[in-house]
Amino acid sequence: MSEQTPDGTLSAPQRARIRLTVNGAAHDLDVEPRRTLLDALREDLHLTGAKPGCNMGSCGACTVIVDGEAIYSCLTLAVECQHRSITTIEGLASGGALDPVQNAFVQYDALQCGFCTPGQILALKALLDRNPHPSDDEIERGMSGNLCRCGAYVKIREAARALARTP
Repeated sequence: MSEQTPDGTLSAPQRARIRLTVNGAAHDLDVEPRRTLLDALREDLHLTGAKPGCNMGSCGACTVIVDGEAIYSCLTLAVECQHRSITTIEGLASGGALDPVQNAFVQYDALQCGFCTPGQILALKALLDRNPHPSDDEIERGMSGNLCRCGAYVKIREAARALARTP
């Protein structure tokens, strides 16, 4: 943050040198300590799958996975994510093949405009990685922090239930 010097001018903002591991690749960044993970991903690393929605942790459009947990990147500082593993929607597919969660969203037509889709997919991925066979109630709770403005919830639940039944 900029601070006022004794002569009334503003000093340059403080900077922090950090290393983020995103989708398996290490990235060295020079950021202001107050920079959010969302801004670092989108503006510094040009990974635009996480979307700025409410910037208050209410919509889930910015959801990413950090050390296996779905988090709101708009509420997380980039400096807090050093030495942690970050997965974005861009890193979910492997070797040109979609992740099973991505495939289920396509198969069950669990999207409309697509704005919330990356966050929805990553929230479900984190849930299924923790609990491969969640109940309907667990799916509801696990996905409750991700809003869909288009109302694709029925299809999202169908995709989630199909994955939960898969052995």
